[in-house]
Amino acid sequence: MSQDQTDRSGSGTAPAGAEPPEFAELPEYAERVLDVADLIPPGRVMTYGDIAEWLGEGGPRQVGRIMALYGSAVPWWRVVRADGTLLPAHELRALDHYRAEGTPLREASRQAEGHIPRIDMRCARWDGHGHAGGAEGDEGGPGGRGGPGGPGEEAHT
Repeated sequence: MSQDQTDRSGSGTAPAGAEPPEFAELPEYAERVLDVADLIPPGRVMTYGDIAEWLGEGGPRQVGRIMALYGSAVPWWRVVRADGTLLPAHELRALDHYRAEGTPLREASRQAEGHIPRIDMRCARWDGHGHAGGAEGDEGGPGGRGGPGGPGEEAHT
C-alpha cells in the first residue's frame, strides 16, 4: 500500500458515503472546484476538464481527485467524463439523479455491457454561462434543463 492510502492527511480514497467534516478546512483549489460543481444547473453536466478550464488551473485528473475526495458535498453526478459514460460503481445512483433531473441520455446499444445509457454530451453539457441569478440556463429553474435548443445551450456573449 502506498503512503497516500495509509496516512491520515486526507489523501487516499474516501469511504463510500463519507463526507468531509464540516469544520475541516478544504484546500483552496478544492473549494473552487466544489463551488463550480454547485453552480451546474439540474439536468446539465460539466466534464472534469471543463471545470479545470473554467477555473483556469489544474486539469481533469486534479478535478477528478477533488471530486473523489470531497464530491459528496455537492451534486457530484453533474461532473462527468468527457465521453458521457457514467462513473463506475456509481452508475445506478447517478442514473436515478439524471432521470429525476431530466438530463439528456443516450440509450446504450444491446452490445454495451450492462446496457447502461450514457449522457448525451451534445445536449447536456453546460458551458458555465448564466450561473449568476436568473441568467440563461437557470431562469425559471427547470426551464433550462437539457434538451436540444434549451436556454443556455450556447454562449450568447
